[in-house]
Amino acid sequence: MSEQTLYEKVGGKEAIGKVVDYFYDELVLKDPTVNHFFENTDMAKQRDHQTKFISFALGGPNQYSGASMAKAHEGMNLQPEHFSAIVKHLHDALAHFGVSEADIDTALSKVASLKDDIIYK
Repeated sequence: MSEQTLYEKVGGKEAIGKVVDYFYDELVLKDPTVNHFFENTDMAKQRDHQTKFISFALGGPNQYSGASMAKAHEGMNLQPEHFSAIVKHLHDALAHFGVSEADIDTALSKVASLKDDIIYK
């Protein structure tokens, strides 16, 4: 039997959708450090993209078909503190749903690898 992916371990797309809802509703959109970036965002579309992105980051099926990270963040001039706030919120959202620290670290290392494509764009 093959080892379960982190995606499967956390409960698949439905569970990740709940993490994403919590991530935005309880953390990101309440954080004045980063919430202004989402003022004119179609949040239904954003949640769908984020669910697909996190699913992929956790070893799930690659369903993300949006713009590249650099293109998606172009013109936003995100700074390291914005990136750090989002990473912390993702950590806290995963932890809220009982994902272990080791598994969170695995997921966040994939997110961290995209930092250069996200900040200063």
